[in-house]
Amino acid sequence: AKSSSTNASDDLSSLAAGLDMFFLIYAASLMFCMQGGFAMLCAGCVRKKNVQNTLLKNILDACGASIAFFSVGYAFAYGGQTESGMPTTFIGNEGFFLIGADQYAFFVFQVAFAATASTIVAGTLAERCQMAAYLCFSIALTAFVYPVIVHAVWNRNGFLSPFKVEPLWETGMVDFAGSGVVHVTGGFTALIASKILGPRKGRFRDEDEGHNPLGTSVAIKGHSSSLQSL
Repeated sequence: AKSSSTNASDDLSSLAAGLDMFFLIYAASLMFCMQGGFAMLCAGCVRKKNVQNTLLKNILDACGASIAFFSVGYAFAYGGQTESGMPTTFIGNEGFFLIGADQYAFFVFQVAFAATASTIVAGTLAERCQMAAYLCFSIALTAFVYPVIVHAVWNRNGFLSPFKVEPLWETGMVDFAGSGVVHVTGGFTALIASKILGPRKGRFRDEDEGHNPLGTSVAIKGHSSSLQSL
């Protein structure tokens, strides 16, 4: 009876591990589909002559981010000791090119996050920089900048991790799905990039000056019924 109970427990553990891997891959696939959505968004924000260039940028974005995160980004984010209670580290130093890594489903899931953090900036840089410069930015962000933030929050040894023995301010930082690690990182990067590069040249022109006063007078503030009623 004890042997049967042990076998049943092992089977359940294997099933749980398999389901975890399945949902990680499934979620990663859904996140990679966001690349297409961002590409369409960026294509709608540029002039007709730059649509093809913008779509190609988003494809290279995902490719460059994947290569950079595979090479060094994952090691910087999750390399080294991961047990709770270990000394705080600024960055990981093991697992470059996934050497010694065994959680491949988790890696694919994290690549999707890294690519998303990078492509958030695509709309800001549209019509503002050359293709080569954008590819270099994408690689630099996912290889060096984004992994440091991931290590600080999601690695058990990061200084913001809530799983430390003595977390920062007794709570640490809980980021369940990347609202801070992914989207705030991408947003601040986009803000800095737009400040450095400046506005797009030739994009905004007052071609319909006669209609501008009318459009201003009938503008509806906000997008919800509650704000419109106010």
